[in-house]
Amino acid sequence: MRKAGLSIKKIYYLTGAGVLVTTIMLCAVIVLLFHSVKDILICLFTVAALSVWGFFLVMALQNRISQFTDHVCQTISVMMQGNNNLEEIFDEDTLLNRISYQLYRLYQMLLANKSAIEEQRADLQGMISDISHQLKTPATNLKMAASTLLEQELPRNLQTEYLDSMNTQLDKLEFLMNAMVKSSRLETGVIALEKQQAPVYETLATALGGIFLKAEEKKLKVTVDCSDTLTVPHDSKWTAEALFNILENAVKYTSVGGTIGITVVRWEAYTKIDITDTGRGIPECRHGAIFKRFYREPEVHNTEGIGIGLYLAREIISKQGGYIKVTSAAGSGATFSVFLPNG
Repeated sequence: MRKAGLSIKKIYYLTGAGVLVTTIMLCAVIVLLFHSVKDILICLFTVAALSVWGFFLVMALQNRISQFTDHVCQTISVMMQGNNNLEEIFDEDTLLNRISYQLYRLYQMLLANKSAIEEQRADLQGMISDISHQLKTPATNLKMAASTLLEQELPRNLQTEYLDSMNTQLDKLEFLMNAMVKSSRLETGVIALEKQQAPVYETLATALGGIFLKAEEKKLKVTVDCSDTLTVPHDSKWTAEALFNILENAVKYTSVGGTIGITVVRWEAYTKIDITDTGRGIPECRHGAIFKRFYREPEVHNTEGIGIGLYLAREIISKQGGYIKVTSAAGSGATFSVFLPNG
């Protein structure tokens, strides 16, 4: 541990002793140099007056520093207790005001960090709760199917049905875990999106490749209106992931023989990608809720899915400085507009 220097009190004592010794020496010199009593008295009075003023100056400085130190110590105590009602310290003295201002800034930074940690903790707790809820159903189904196969003698056809059911549940678990890994890596910043000037058409083609077979099975008509020369700074891989999630929902909730249209328009500040379907539509009161993690509308709980696609899409687009807007009403299809900044 580094040894501390002289305390303020010792400095005052040493300064006072020095002033006293200097005063005595000055008085002795004055007596030796001057022979006139009047001159000696004037000099002694002057020295005495300066000594008194010096004494009051030292005392005032000591009191001033003591008050400021007490105030700073009280402020630090409040900070240690986690009190959020700390007021900024203002002082007329420029040097002391700089110290108090920096202390106040430090306190504000600590509060901001504390708030961020609390938000992250709440998000983590929510994520754990969501994962637990989502894993419960497939895990229970797998356990029941496995118990039935182990405890009962079943015909070959029933065994096959149970095994197919278990395989479906395992696929759901794998999809869920992959989605959660992507979500957590995006939220924690493990994955850094790299924006580069790239053609939007190629990104759309990648996204469409993931839904092509399902769209064919439902005989959906998919149209694309996008210039192959239009380029926008974006992360092609993750933007394709976001568009795929939106397109997958469009395919899932559009009836057989319906249509899905994709239109890309370049605006002054943004490039807008509209994905329009003729599906069941979304009530206006739920437009905000559909982007929440694991949210699913009550009417579609029997449809395959876990409700994380739109959440991921919004996270990916927002991390690139863009946003997603939905226009829809129940029974009249939906349009998801993805806005990517041009610069």
